[in-house]
Amino acid sequence: MVVEVCPADLVHAPVETVWSLLSDPSQYDRWWDAHTTRIDPPGPAVAGQSIQGWTQAWGKRWTVDLRVEEVIAERHQIRFRSALALGIGMMNHISCTAIDSATCRVQFG
Repeated sequence: MVVEVCPADLVHAPVETVWSLLSDPSQYDRWWDAHTTRIDPPGPAVAGQSIQGWTQAWGKRWTVDLRVEEVIAERHQIRFRSALALGIGMMNHISCTAIDSATCRVQFG
């Protein structure tokens, strides 16, 4: 079964601030519901980079594995392939679009 969703919201921060959180895997603990344990290679997000972490639910610790598929910095876009527990896999595309100098739209889908 394929499920497609594309949530979006306005963020009251400049697009550059939001992009700095998305393009730096060492900052992911600030916005994703997981704890980052490994980034290979370390540094800014680049295609081929692997990011491992874990999350906790129902009294268990679950692994989270991401692979950066594509980064388009000039368009504030990043695409991941996620592997989660129970064989769940996803393609994640996150984009940020400036609305004005203090607000941007973040879309996940």
